[in-house]
Amino acid sequence: MANPEPAQGAEEASPVHKSFRYSVLGNEEADTENESSDLDNQKIEEVINMNGIEIIKDCPIEVYEARSNTDYGVINHHTYHSQTTGLDRGVNVLLPGNYDASKQYPVLYLLHGIFGDEYSLSGDVNNRLVEIIGNLQADGSAKEMIIVLPDMYATSDPDQKPAFNNEAVAPYDNFINDLVNDLIPFAEKTYSVLPGRENRAIAGFSMGGRETLFIGLSRPDLFAYVGAIAPAPGLVPGKDWAMTHPGQLQEDELTFAGKDYEPTVLMICCGTQDGTVGKFPESYHNTFERNGVAHIWYEVPGADHDSQAIKSGLYNFVRAIFRD
Repeated sequence: MANPEPAQGAEEASPVHKSFRYSVLGNEEADTENESSDLDNQKIEEVINMNGIEIIKDCPIEVYEARSNTDYGVINHHTYHSQTTGLDRGVNVLLPGNYDASKQYPVLYLLHGIFGDEYSLSGDVNNRLVEIIGNLQADGSAKEMIIVLPDMYATSDPDQKPAFNNEAVAPYDNFINDLVNDLIPFAEKTYSVLPGRENRAIAGFSMGGRETLFIGLSRPDLFAYVGAIAPAPGLVPGKDWAMTHPGQLQEDELTFAGKDYEPTVLMICCGTQDGTVGKFPESYHNTFERNGVAHIWYEVPGADHDSQAIKSGLYNFVRAIFRD
């Protein structure tokens, strides 16, 4: 299915990023003065500058534990009509604590994995989504933001179900059209939202990570921040244990060259023990590197295709977005 045409009207492009150092740590503080420090066998690596983001591989316990004195906001469920699918579709919206409609907030669109829906990421208590977001905001480590949790399966057939074949996966690829034409307008009409790509982020896990990369590459005019946690195969042609993927894009299309925009932050991460998507996330990293695309790549030690990887990705990405 064809991608939506870029929005009319130019927004300012993000600045070109220079070579910079960022920290890749365990649950320890960065020692930027002593680059020879062992830091639990991790090291400070030279990468492209993505706003000087410090990556901590494991989400600290104090960030994902619930606190008695923190307002974690509310989750509202909505139904909106999708012109793209011709159906009414569900979406959950996590509002920050003390949400104030007289203020305007940036928005993170957060996408679930295959077989999931709008309840998946927030409904699995092991992900600690609400706690991580709320604690970071309460500590001043992240901006107050609205989190939109959609049902990413954008099918026109209410009886169609996801499966591991190309026909059943196609509605995930169609989500870009529902997002651009239906969900973003609904969210921005319903809530007090800051306008512009610099106030819009997108991230996702597994199939949601794959679609996040596809959307970020296809519509850089809409999203300044892009984060993929254990992204699934299929962004480019390939074959895994489940199916052969024709690819949404070719490898040489994983670039922002010739486009008016590039992400302020582009992050990919994956568990070192991921037995579901395997080395596909690393292959995306390698392709971006060959294509000269500024991005952050790291692995979560010991994590499988699981909540440990999700917590790490959420923790690092949410701290990185909407920074001054």
